[in-house]
Amino acid sequence: MKIREILVKSVLSRSKVFDYALNPYVGCQHGCTYCYARFMKRFTGHKEKWGEFVDVKINAPELLKKEIKRKRVGRVWISGVCDPYQPIERRYDLTGRCLKILLENGWPVTIQTKSPLVLRDLEILKKSMEVEVGFTITTADERIRRIFEPGAPPIKERIRALDRLHSEDIKTYAMIAPILPGSEGLVNGLKGVVDYVLIDRMNYHYADWVYRKYKMEWARKDEFFIQKGRELMALFEKKKIHCQLLF
Repeated sequence: MKIREILVKSVLSRSKVFDYALNPYVGCQHGCTYCYARFMKRFTGHKEKWGEFVDVKINAPELLKKEIKRKRVGRVWISGVCDPYQPIERRYDLTGRCLKILLENGWPVTIQTKSPLVLRDLEILKKSMEVEVGFTITTADERIRRIFEPGAPPIKERIRALDRLHSEDIKTYAMIAPILPGSEGLVNGLKGVVDYVLIDRMNYHYADWVYRKYKMEWARKDEFFIQKGRELMALFEKKKIHCQLLF
């Protein structure tokens, strides 16, 4: 793993999903095989494989303090192209410090992660009514998880973290994206630990090499995701869990 400390000129960027996105890191140690964020290599010049490098934006908290004074308040997505609580966060605490700055200044935040490390910041999260925490969970089958998300935490750990957050009255959600085999097993596991579920297909453009490597011809077809998405949605609705398809 190549770790490099860098200085950046800005940390809040415009987002097509929320008002802003905040990415404290470039790259991700989880190394998920389907990750669309590998497109970042086109702009960063990294020669390493995705999952084998992380650039640490060491001046992110200081920049954020300045930027929130001159930008319009809006919801911040932490993060769009990296996991904000990947292992390196234990060392640098960039996400935690940025989160504290945003919430203390009344900015709404949506966190998306695969790591129970988010529980480290539980006391910060509990102080705001404008925060929600989501976990990406693509399957209930740990064997499938190890193939597609080799560096990410086990599924049960993510669900336990959601349960803890939800029990503290923090709004929670699960992102099933992409839909992988075994995802239907999440229906019972997520009952009572999330406020809603989002379902999405695999990103065709950036995940094409995954299809070739794992002979996933089924993943090239919109029909597969439409059918599986609708089936999952029906199962969640039977459990009285609000669910939304993103495709």
